[in-house]
Amino acid sequence: MTEQAKPAVRPANPRFSSGPCAKHPGHSLENLKSAFLGRSHRAAEGKARLAAAIDRTAALLGLPEDYRLAIVPASDTGAVEMALWSLLGARGVDMLAWESFGKGWITDVVKQLKLDDVRLLEAPYGELPDLSQVDFARDVVFTWNGTTSGVRVPDGDWIAADREGLTICDATSAAFAQALDWPKLDVATFSWQKALGGEAAHGMLALSPRAVERLESYTPPWPLPKIFRLTKNGELIEGVFRGATINTPSMLCVEDWLDTLDWAESIGGLDKLMARADENADVLARWVENTPWVDFLARVPETRSNTSVCLKITDPAISALSADEQSAFVKRLTALLETEGVAFDIAAYRDAPPGLRIWAGATVEKSDLEALTSWLDWGFEQARSADAEAA
Repeated sequence: MTEQAKPAVRPANPRFSSGPCAKHPGHSLENLKSAFLGRSHRAAEGKARLAAAIDRTAALLGLPEDYRLAIVPASDTGAVEMALWSLLGARGVDMLAWESFGKGWITDVVKQLKLDDVRLLEAPYGELPDLSQVDFARDVVFTWNGTTSGVRVPDGDWIAADREGLTICDATSAAFAQALDWPKLDVATFSWQKALGGEAAHGMLALSPRAVERLESYTPPWPLPKIFRLTKNGELIEGVFRGATINTPSMLCVEDWLDTLDWAESIGGLDKLMARADENADVLARWVENTPWVDFLARVPETRSNTSVCLKITDPAISALSADEQSAFVKRLTALLETEGVAFDIAAYRDAPPGLRIWAGATVEKSDLEALTSWLDWGFEQARSADAEAA
């Protein structure tokens, strides 16, 4: 391997994982010393903290007052599953997918729920399906931000305001970083461990009045596990949306989330969170523009994510390799950076095309991304020279 001078500046925090994401600046376990531990979460103080987590999250996101928000099991995945199993089947459904998580929801609906009236609107990594083909007389399931492709919908303008069906949106890597069009979303799900770096295993489920009406008027033909049940005797279980969680939550994770909300509110709320993500994504965009060996996986600039920034290697010598050989090159590159302690967990998602995926959400410092870009160039040259010497 050719010796090359290492960059002088290292990221202060090398954690650029797309989930769990970096903790917020200033995070400390000392901040969690008042966690409500060793007590029932159904005690008055436990319920109050859970209710505070719900209410403050709704306020931070600007959730409409007539929407309901709940803490649910199993992260964003659990929240999406709960929505699919509880709400679908009353109408035909359009399933949109342009990356691995969207494809996963298709598997649930087609192979597990085995719905008959399903239309698939799919696109390859780097692109969006033709959104004009969506039929809003039907239910619609989609991800707002494709976490594993770095492709997001540009806005909510394509969603019909007078729709007959429900829109069910997996918004986990978009919430707190992108402007969600709440009146266009009947169901939205996200997790604490994505955009704000909270602890894992807890999801959040937001429901519009139209979604609540569906829950109270429609009973799916399949059995629902206990952790999916949101109604009893045909009525919404209101306690779930006030902190009476379906299963036992981790009150340590709740305390961590409340601390994260403290930070988000202290820096200026949602507008500042989105601005930080945009500024971070701009650092990477400027670097890509001036770097010949890399490009965005997302083809259209307006659909590029400002959180899960996915990149492909365009250097002719590397892009001419097979997919397995490209993956091996990426592993060598990312291993070099991890060994140096300057970047952890930045390889593309396992089902995505070979490349890099760098989290640029609000909990990442702009200065760390600026430092990272020099190390990416160093790592690429080191890995490429090693391959040349081996050949």
